[in-house]
Amino acid sequence: MGAVYTQLSITERRRIERWRHAKVPVDEMARVLKRCRSTIFRELKRNHFSDECMPKCDGYYGAAAQMMAADRRARQRKLITHPELCQRVIERIKNGWTPEQIGNRMIHERTIPRVCQETIYRYIYSKEGQREDLWWYLPAHSRRPEGHSKLWFPA
Repeated sequence: MGAVYTQLSITERRRIERWRHAKVPVDEMARVLKRCRSTIFRELKRNHFSDECMPKCDGYYGAAAQMMAADRRARQRKLITHPELCQRVIERIKNGWTPEQIGNRMIHERTIPRVCQETIYRYIYSKEGQREDLWWYLPAHSRRPEGHSKLWFPA
């Protein structure tokens, strides 16, 4: 199995921002956050804010870093990167199929690429799915499944 890790939270990113402005060494940031120092270096490099119009505002900002990370994760989602797969899923949802039925049918048909029911539910409750009111086509017509608030709307 692969290594288990968690994404940096907005709180951790804001702490990194404050420490960065206070010139705290990366090793100390990593020790306090209980993260690998390479994680902090990667975070600072990957989410460095720069704008040609405002050169004096270049630097690391926790809120901007959180938005950049969320945008990267959204672009990596399977239903975003494979529009033809997305259209097939949307079509089946609108025809009354449940995400479980769609995912299992893809396994049965050996469809490549395919998505699981959790990926379909995440898409339905994402900004893209909300724009198309895909939740309305689910049998229960609920805004989100009971007891799954963290799965569908992470804090």
